[in-house]
Amino acid sequence: MAKENKVRVYNRLFFKLYLNYAVMLLMTAVLICLIFIQLYKNTTMKNEREKLEDQAKNSSENMTTTFINTQNYSGFLDYIITQQNIMGSDIWTISNPYASMPMDERMETNSYEEISVGYKEYVDLVESAFQNRKEYSIADDEIYQTQTITVAVPIYGVNREVAGALLLKAPVKGLKDIIDDSLSLIVVSSVVALAISFIIIIIFATELSLPISRMRSTALSLAAGNYHSKTGIKRNDEIGDLAKTVDILSEKLLENEIQRKNLDQMRLDFFANVSHELRTPITVLRAYTETLVDGVVKDEVKVNQYYERMLVECKSMERLVGDLMILSKMQNPDFAINTEPVNLVQVFDDIIRSAGTIAEKKNINIVIVKEEPVIMMLGDYDRLRQMFMIILDNAIKFSQENKTVHINLAKTDKIRVSIKDEGIGMDTNDLENIFEKFYKSNLSQNASGTGLGLSIAKQIAIKHEGFIEVDSSLGVGSTFVFTFPPFDIDEASL
Repeated sequence: MAKENKVRVYNRLFFKLYLNYAVMLLMTAVLICLIFIQLYKNTTMKNEREKLEDQAKNSSENMTTTFINTQNYSGFLDYIITQQNIMGSDIWTISNPYASMPMDERMETNSYEEISVGYKEYVDLVESAFQNRKEYSIADDEIYQTQTITVAVPIYGVNREVAGALLLKAPVKGLKDIIDDSLSLIVVSSVVALAISFIIIIIFATELSLPISRMRSTALSLAAGNYHSKTGIKRNDEIGDLAKTVDILSEKLLENEIQRKNLDQMRLDFFANVSHELRTPITVLRAYTETLVDGVVKDEVKVNQYYERMLVECKSMERLVGDLMILSKMQNPDFAINTEPVNLVQVFDDIIRSAGTIAEKKNINIVIVKEEPVIMMLGDYDRLRQMFMIILDNAIKFSQENKTVHINLAKTDKIRVSIKDEGIGMDTNDLENIFEKFYKSNLSQNASGTGLGLSIAKQIAIKHEGFIEVDSSLGVGSTFVFTFPPFDIDEASL
């Protein structure tokens, strides 16, 4: 168990949460900074390009006005040098060899042949300018060690003919510094974010891991058999729902444990009762048998009496074993009775005929009230007869001579059967235990009973989805009331 509790650091929930959170935060910071760098780069390039285009256009118009229209080319080179110093850019002028009146050679800084041979990357820009279009290109420059923007615009001559092309080339100032600063910002912000995230994740992981640890401890306690353990977690989230589930599991396990102990105790009591009930007849049988075998009794009359008593004890054991088999069958949840439409009036007519002989011996009158001539229910005829016979037999047995047993059969929203006697009645203690197996009162009438009759009657009622209620008072009598679900004969025909 100790080895199981030792969890490596990288397997801890806290570590996994922090690692995932830190990676997500770092990726977010890097992504934001990269997007910022790209946006800044694009904006800077656009602004630089538009500025160069305006400068190139102004320079082209000045060249046309100042030099080409006046054909005064003195000071042109000084003009170019001055413009380059002011704008911080390189200025190239190329004469258009395709024009009818090309730009004067004194205004050329580079010829078209030089561009075509030594600066091929600018040929397309120059050709575009010769076709009276503005064009630009962005490229890395080895001399400037950064990206540069080159803009090409036409230089107009006489009659607005394109006499040449002007190339304006300038580095994108501060771009490298911006990238370096952004990278530094990424590093600094990531470190700060990770530090803040560490504090946040400690709080978050603590709120998450502590309840999980408590539920783990509770689960281990439950596994050890301590079913009183509870998580004690009260939260309105998924962890709270999980904790409630663990607590419900604890309660169910506790209920099952109590039920198991009760079943074990019932099993022990059952074996003890069976042993006790069988010990007496077996002891009697052994005594009679030993007496007869040893030849102690030789008188034929007494020998026959011993045989009769032995037969009585055998019948008693047979009745006990039969009752136990019936009770065991009724208590088996997988056992299903054979149901069919049964007329309760017919069942009680049969019972009264059988119980009449017993009742006549004590001059007990059996009065039955049938509210309807036919009262149908779904059930097993033999089991229903057995159940009601047990109650009626007890009613006669515990009634004094010249008394009356009342039976009432009624059907409303339910089927109701009541059997009332005018016997000795029962006290509170008897009422609480009469349906327990092997329970018998100390009355002389119970001397020959097995103590299983009412248990069997209750199980038969349960198998028929019925209930038994008992009302009894000492010296007044007892009333057993059976309630069953209603049944319509028309339903069976469907």
